[in-house]
Amino acid sequence: MTDNRNITWHDYTITKKQRRNQNGHESFIIWFTGLSGSGKSTIANALAKALFIRKINNYVLDGDNIRHGLNKDLGFSEKERTENIRRIGEISKLFVDSGLVILTAFISPFQEDRDQVRQLVEPKEFIEIYVKCTLDECEKRDSKKLYQKARAGEIKNFTGIDSPYEEPVNPELVVETDTLSIEECVNKIIIYLETMKLI
Repeated sequence: MTDNRNITWHDYTITKKQRRNQNGHESFIIWFTGLSGSGKSTIANALAKALFIRKINNYVLDGDNIRHGLNKDLGFSEKERTENIRRIGEISKLFVDSGLVILTAFISPFQEDRDQVRQLVEPKEFIEIYVKCTLDECEKRDSKKLYQKARAGEIKNFTGIDSPYEEPVNPELVVETDTLSIEECVNKIIIYLETMKLI
């Protein structure tokens, strides 16, 4: 256990509201969750481009990319998955405070972990989007053969095979990538953000 008794929180001179005013838009987390191969990263990057064109400052945090750097010390046990999401949640909170829109693409299989990230920020600052796709379709798309390796026992604790995925209980939005195109998914998200007056 880390001793935090000698650590003091320092308030920032520039507020979140001031940063938002300068950027000209709200700041929030769009949290994409779903099985490997469901299309989380693809949709996140397509949405990032659509927001960028609208001059909305944003950044994508991708599961694989984060594990190349910040979280390269973590494996895939349940405990390590939880720590992975905890760290991403804290980083995402900083992005929100900086006045940016942060798009995160993580399997994040456990409802409790996603809920803990939601609790880090204010209401309307966390938008959970369930990228829904059947396991069969995800396996068909699997160019990296991860599902094949998991079924062969070469990869342990693989979500959807020998590790559970808990579908979101009450997400803000569901996009079904086995029936909708990437463009249709992005348009659906844009309409939601406009309706909620976030963009």
